[in-house]
Amino acid sequence: MRAAVFPRPGVCAVVERELPALREGEILMRVEACGVCGTDLHIYEGEFPAQFPVIPGHEFAGVVEETGPGVEHVRPGERVAINPNIPCGVCRPCERALVHLCRQLRTIGVTMDGGFATHCVAPFRQAHKLPDSMPCEVAAFSEPVACCLHGIEQADPQPGDVVAIIGAGLIGLLMVQLVLLRGACVVVVSEPSPQKRELALSFGAALAVDPQEEDLGGAISRATGDSGADVVIECVGSEATAQQAVSLAREGGRVLFFGVAPEQARVAVSPYEVYRKEIAIMGSFTNPFTQGRALALLESGRVKVENLITHRLPLTEVPRALELLATHQTIRTLIEPQT
Repeated sequence: MRAAVFPRPGVCAVVERELPALREGEILMRVEACGVCGTDLHIYEGEFPAQFPVIPGHEFAGVVEETGPGVEHVRPGERVAINPNIPCGVCRPCERALVHLCRQLRTIGVTMDGGFATHCVAPFRQAHKLPDSMPCEVAAFSEPVACCLHGIEQADPQPGDVVAIIGAGLIGLLMVQLVLLRGACVVVVSEPSPQKRELALSFGAALAVDPQEEDLGGAISRATGDSGADVVIECVGSEATAQQAVSLAREGGRVLFFGVAPEQARVAVSPYEVYRKEIAIMGSFTNPFTQGRALALLESGRVKVENLITHRLPLTEVPRALELLATHQTIRTLIEPQT
């Protein structure tokens, strides 16, 4: 098998390896499509905890080629998408069904070898069968859609709400679609890229503004005749946008920090403002119990992703894929290991 390996931060090498032997409960799958995520870039840059050396890639789908002892549910020849997050099942968060907050959480593509390879091994319980009509390239979006679904459940937009979304990369564009499915009446997006603003509008955003030209708070007032948003979703992961998100929430508003900020980032929040306006500030981490519903949304076409694919690259061009992501030249790059 061929794989793009990060032996240490800042280094990527395409290598040949023997296919791994299967253990109890494992499947070997041929990877057909794997999305390049911001987490992959953070791992490469040494800004996200990972188990080096590692084959990254945690948003992938493919075909089961072999099953190990004790495997149920999937058979060779079936196409599957993988939920990469594997909880221990026995720690305090797991006992309370907070499996995504597991203290011993293992993640394919982060602490275990992932989908930037022609083949990958995964526990069969992490495999979700694909509908016959769903291409693997669409199924590779199921993990980020699943993460967004958890974020939506945290922020809990209600029918008739005004929602502000900061950042219209892949996550922001998925959020636009999901909040509208929840009944949001006005969605206002802040994004510097003209291409991404156009996509946000095509998905149903009422207004998409360039933050270098217009203040998002003013845009909300222009769109609604009122100030502030019922729900603010921060999809960038910077101190400035996190600070902005809190300031945009109206009375009773909810602020979701979804973008992955640096661990050392800090923002100033007025406790009085939080108290007086009853603002709820929350985070969202990974995809607990949402991957199956993500696949259902993709199959139904209620969440559309095909026109979000801007680049398709082979394993040898993983460094280019990371550069495209770092310089904001892509919405979604797919690695196609079989090419």
